[in-house]
Amino acid sequence: MTFKATQIHGLIAATLIGSGALVFSGNALANDSSELEALRALVQELDQKIRVLDRKGEIAEAAAKDEKKKQPVIKANSGGFTIGSADGAHVFKLRGQLQFDNRSFFGDNDPDLKNDNVLRRIRPRFQGTLYNIFDFDINTDFAPDTTTVQDAYINARFLPEFQVQAGKFKSPFSLERLQSGNWIRFAERSYVADSISPNRDVGIQIHGNLLEKKLSYAAGVFNGIDDGRSGKQSGDANTDKEFAVRLFAEPFKGEDSVLAGLGFGIAGTWADQKDDAVADRYRTPGLQTFFEYHADTKSNGNKIRWSPQAYYYYGPFGLIAEYARSSTDVKRGINTATLDNDAWQIAGSWVLTGEDNNFAGITPKNNFDLKKGGWGAWEIAARYHELEVDKDAFDGGFAATANTTTNFGRNATEKAQSWSLGVNWYLNKNVKIATTYDHTSFDSAYANIKDREDEKALFTRFQVAY
Repeated sequence: MTFKATQIHGLIAATLIGSGALVFSGNALANDSSELEALRALVQELDQKIRVLDRKGEIAEAAAKDEKKKQPVIKANSGGFTIGSADGAHVFKLRGQLQFDNRSFFGDNDPDLKNDNVLRRIRPRFQGTLYNIFDFDINTDFAPDTTTVQDAYINARFLPEFQVQAGKFKSPFSLERLQSGNWIRFAERSYVADSISPNRDVGIQIHGNLLEKKLSYAAGVFNGIDDGRSGKQSGDANTDKEFAVRLFAEPFKGEDSVLAGLGFGIAGTWADQKDDAVADRYRTPGLQTFFEYHADTKSNGNKIRWSPQAYYYYGPFGLIAEYARSSTDVKRGINTATLDNDAWQIAGSWVLTGEDNNFAGITPKNNFDLKKGGWGAWEIAARYHELEVDKDAFDGGFAATANTTTNFGRNATEKAQSWSLGVNWYLNKNVKIATTYDHTSFDSAYANIKDREDEKALFTRFQVAY
């Protein structure tokens, strides 16, 4: 059908009529009712096709949105490399930690005290969450020169108040031990965390946060390990299991108060062990063993640890303090005893550049960047800590004592006392340069064995962690 100009005008008008937008008369096309009806039918047909196209567009848009929801979310930032589902229910993270240390010792004749460059920690880490409930962590360490599984566990977050964790992880005991190695203020942890406390062990625990995260708890059963040791991922060195419990309160957390950064708690472990070798190991800040038990010393009953602990953070200031006692029933031949070994520490730090101090680390306000004039965050820290071995360990012949001429009084030390000074430079959240000076003096348990020479150590650490 061919339309004249007037008819085209009528078509346009008819279209408007079909939409109810126009009423007209006096048009040549208006008198041709048959053609008008045909045009109306055509307009309706076109309208229907447009509606169909619109609907197809809506369906395609919805399908595109559904497809987008299925696409993984990939991130690479200061928190590591992350890939997860669009809804966040499944997340997988690649993280890592690298620490290079320069160790220098001064004024000692002990041949074991060697100036050295070492890789302290080499820890690639794989973490993740499944179904927004089940967390897992696989943390390996390739330093020094051996591969060790540091952490390997599953944690089910059924509720914030009730979680179940199983595998190998840090025993819920020492406050400083529970702090990440990325954020300790000195090159090495104190006597409380490194010597008296258990490290990582294989077991299962329930834990959670109560009262709006103002109270946390943990209680578990583990294979059981000696002081200052970590458990193996397979096999149990002890005949019986070890029970651990910890309560920690932050009563003013989240409040606008000078006490918002106050936390305190208590932890304890208990095991009934018999006829197992007692392999407790006590080390200096320079990582030199200064006390261990004789190879013939065996467990003879209870092994009990307990530790009150606290920290306080306010603005740039931070303070951590804890005490720990390890009581062990022992025997060697016909001799028996209950040995009480004690350690305590107090450590303070101040962020010179004004950032908030925190147990979980420091985030610089301005990352190091010469072009932008940023210098990161600077912190100074000081600590005093000491460890005292029960006198009966020596009087009863339970200690592995050595001749002072050949072994520099090692294992003859009854008490070690250390003070530390640290300077930490956080270039950004991931890169840290830390220097720690430790000075340790020793008291011999025997009048005929002179005190071990003071240990003076300077550690400088370059760290990358993400």
